[in-house]
Amino acid sequence: MEELQETIESRIRDLDPEVELILLERPAAESLRLVIDRPDGVDLALCERVAGVLPDLNERYSIEVSSPGAERPLTKPEHFRRFRGRRVRVRTRESIGGRRSFTGTLVAADERELALRGEADVTIPLAAIRRSTLIPEEVGSK
Repeated sequence: MEELQETIESRIRDLDPEVELILLERPAAESLRLVIDRPDGVDLALCERVAGVLPDLNERYSIEVSSPGAERPLTKPEHFRRFRGRRVRVRTRESIGGRRSFTGTLVAADERELALRGEADVTIPLAAIRRSTLIPEEVGSK
C-alpha cells in the first residue's frame, strides 16, 4: 500500500501541487478510496481530474475520489498540528489505559505523539493510531 500511495501522491502533485492525498483506503480487494484536500476546497471537477491521472489504476481498481467532509481524517503529523484546539475522535490499534477509543480536544502534537484533553487526559503515539477524525463543530461555535 505504501508504494501505491507514493505513486498516487506523485501523480497528484504533478497535476496540482496544492492537492493533498489525505487518506488512501482499500475497502475491498478491487477498490481504492482516495480522500483529497486543497486549500481552496475540493469540487467534483477536481475529483474527476485526480481520477483521470490514474488510468492504469482504474483498470485494476474501482476508484472513488472524494473531499474530506466535516469528519476530516487526520493521518499525518502536520494534520494534528494544524487542528490543535479542535475536538477529535481517535481509535487506536491497541489498548491504551484500557481503552481503544478516545474523544477530546487536541491540545498538542508533534512528529511522534498527540495529547488529548477529554474525560481523561491522554497522550497517544501516532504509530498507535488506527483512525482519527475531526468532530464537526456545531453551527455558531468554534
